[in-house]
Amino acid sequence: MGAPWSLDSGVVTFDSAFYTMDAGTEPAEVIVNPQFFFGPGVGWLTPLQDAFGNQITNPSPILIAQMQDVGLDFSAEVKQLYGSNAFAIAIGRGKQKMTVKIKNAQVHGALWNALFFGQNANLVSGIYANYYDQTGIIVPSGGGPVVPVTTYASALPTGAAFGYNLGVRDSANLPLTRVATSPATRQYTVASGSYQFATADVGVEYYFDFNYTASATALQKKMQIQNLLMGQAPLFQFDMIIPYLGNLFSLTLYNCMSSKMSIQTKLDDFSVPDFEFDAFAPGASPIGELSWSM
Repeated sequence: MGAPWSLDSGVVTFDSAFYTMDAGTEPAEVIVNPQFFFGPGVGWLTPLQDAFGNQITNPSPILIAQMQDVGLDFSAEVKQLYGSNAFAIAIGRGKQKMTVKIKNAQVHGALWNALFFGQNANLVSGIYANYYDQTGIIVPSGGGPVVPVTTYASALPTGAAFGYNLGVRDSANLPLTRVATSPATRQYTVASGSYQFATADVGVEYYFDFNYTASATALQKKMQIQNLLMGQAPLFQFDMIIPYLGNLFSLTLYNCMSSKMSIQTKLDDFSVPDFEFDAFAPGASPIGELSWSM
């Protein structure tokens, strides 16, 4: 039997009789997408305990809607042992810290309460708000009375009740002076939401700002922010994912406490509140879990 390969006038030839071809097909090529992060991801907060130490038996997870930025900061203290030479002869890691920083655009009172205040006992249905007058009321004959809650009833929630005065101003936004009795021009008295002016101000248009309360729908809440003892704060669990091109990064932090919540507004732009919190591990419990595709 001859060799499968031969030299013919300097050209290498191949004798196919010595070989058989596999009639099967080549395995499908596996396309692997490298893992990258794109966008802020999706996050949830689950309240576990209020600021008074009460366990939340049936927690309702809250989507952290419209997240803009998320920062996951792992840090640790490193201690170095030196001898007589310039460089350390040993290095040991000490205390570690896991901090999350989030900016989210959608305002959600329940999220803020679970995140920072944790005062569920003081969270009740109702509206506690302030009215900024942009329409104005003309002082009637006799100088009054002027009752702005009644005048602006169509612009206020049903059942709105006057709370307290926030001032009366003219068209140039200059404030009038409140007095106890007998108002002179550019002065007024107010009692139980009823304003009285001098007869010299009849026919003048003024603007009335005031606080009011009202009943509410199921979504509308109000809360008094209590001055709690130091050390009291709500606890919550944090979950997030970052999906991209079939890959998935996932993080869960079992026990978290917030250290900061900041709300900043600016002219001609949206406000994007931001908050920070730290994760911790009570006892021998793990701090959380990480999962990734690659």
